[in-house]
Amino acid sequence: MATRILNLAVCVVFLVIFAMADSSSPSPAAASASPAVHIVYTEKPQNEEPEAYHIRTLSAVLGSEEAAKAALLYSYKSAASGFSAKLTPDQVAEISKQPGVLQVVPSRTLQLHSGPNLH
Repeated sequence: MATRILNLAVCVVFLVIFAMADSSSPSPAAASASPAVHIVYTEKPQNEEPEAYHIRTLSAVLGSEEAAKAALLYSYKSAASGFSAKLTPDQVAEISKQPGVLQVVPSRTLQLHSGPNLH
């Protein structure tokens, strides 16, 4: 009898764990449609200010200059030419086809770890 109750308790615990894991993760359709920050590397613009070029490139996908300015997070001008913006997967696919776009990569935040504390 005690073994049956223990088995039932273990089953209930597993069911609760699986239900919590399933409800906390977004559905694949929702995750694929949500915007995420991407870095868009572009050719260096000729005869145009980099930020204007970046906004024009982004406008071609987002439909307007206002939408491009709202999505643009940062315009890179010194070491590389490009910009960061919040884009959906469909927008990433579309902007990758734009002239002058070299590469589109998801932005990643890396956590620096200091080694052992040496006092």
